[in-house]
Amino acid sequence: MIPVLTIDGPSGAGKGTVSRLAAKRLGWHYLDSGSIYRALGLAVTQQGVGLADAAAVVGVAKAMQLEFECDEELAVRLDGVDVTAEIPLESTGSIASTVAAIPDVRRVLLQKQRDFKQLPGLVADGRDMGTVVFPEASFKVFLTASASERGLRRYKQLKEKGIDANLEQITNEIEERDRRDRERATAPLAMASDALYLDSSDMTIDSVVEEILNLVRKG
Repeated sequence: MIPVLTIDGPSGAGKGTVSRLAAKRLGWHYLDSGSIYRALGLAVTQQGVGLADAAAVVGVAKAMQLEFECDEELAVRLDGVDVTAEIPLESTGSIASTVAAIPDVRRVLLQKQRDFKQLPGLVADGRDMGTVVFPEASFKVFLTASASERGLRRYKQLKEKGIDANLEQITNEIEERDRRDRERATAPLAMASDALYLDSSDMTIDSVVEEILNLVRKG
């Protein structure tokens, strides 16, 4: 049995940071499913494919080559080109949310995600890791925070990277993406019935990681 820890939740809840730290502490592999969809969003945009052309988007999903390098930060290469700086942009996230709602796209990317399940274990970060991709996972967490707190975090993150950002616009986009993710017909954002619910609005990163590691330690 290969242990899997899934960490699901809405955009900006801190899943990426927490998941990478947990994976490092555990010595397990790491899967950032959101970056897979964001990279697809970039590929679709770069190739001028219309979001309404589902067949063309699926074709891009099948053909794209992705590489991930995870240490303190996540590095993403799309068809050999480093796109790390473009992955966290709000525009990229918005397109990713749209293409992720296409059922055939999710089917194409599903196996790519499951292939990350290797010994000694996997920490999988996303929105449907515990409900769809790894429903048999040994450990499941649903990590969230208020939309205003998530907007503020993303705003600070972008400003620190020298990217111009508008707090109100970011918060509004997060709320709209939440709505789309909850209401989409395929794999909507939802908490697995056997997941640990964590609201990180008033928690430090270290305290969230410790809660999650305690869950794994208890087995």
